Amino acid sequence: MFFGKLLPREGNFFEMFNQHAKHVVETSKAFTSLVVNYNDPTLREQFMHEVHRAEGAADRITTEVNRAIHTTFITPIDREQIHGLINAMDDVADLIQDCAETMALYDIRGMTDEIQRFTEINVKCCERMQSAVAMLEKIADPHVAEAALKTCDEIDRLESDADRLMRTAMSKLFREEADVRELIKMKAMYELLETVSDKCEVVAVQIEGIVLENS
Repeated sequence: MFFGKLLPREGNFFEMFNQHAKHVVETSKAFTSLVVNYNDPTLREQFMHEVHRAEGAADRITTEVNRAIHTTFITPIDREQIHGLINAMDDVADLIQDCAETMALYDIRGMTDEIQRFTEINVKCCERMQSAVAMLEKIADPHVAEAALKTCDEIDRLESDADRLMRTAMSKLFREEADVRELIKMKAMYELLETVSDKCEVVAVQIEGIVLENS
């Protein structure tokens, strides 16, 4: 009994998952505010700072989780599942930050309807991801497990919406943009924005695996 008390048990992985997902949503919403206020240099800088702040907070939790994996004797789910999930979630935050930095590096002149639509889809993906992550602690309940899987399906549908938007955006870009430099910049921007939803789908696949193996 005394020996058992000395062993680190379970840690607080589910709570750390929830905190990380919260920061991912914050990152996505800050980026959306950056896009909406792009023409105002002061607000643009303010929301760029907010993107960096939220992404940095997510990074710190990722480090904490990966450290806890090695110091916790008994984990609530498989260690590889914990590692895969937290790093997939962190990839989402990293990509959103990359989108913000790319806009500055490429000196994007202004926001298009397509960029705004991508950000809307990505926020929804991140919010669904947060909802699915919040259910993980209770997936022993069949109803919760089913709800988590349905939420993952919603992420998959949103990713399909982003794919369709990508095709439409590229078609419009190559038809209407005469400036080759702008075409190259916007093509890269669209591709990066679309990758955010792809990474959210990777998270959904990770969650589905956890649910199916542990419910």
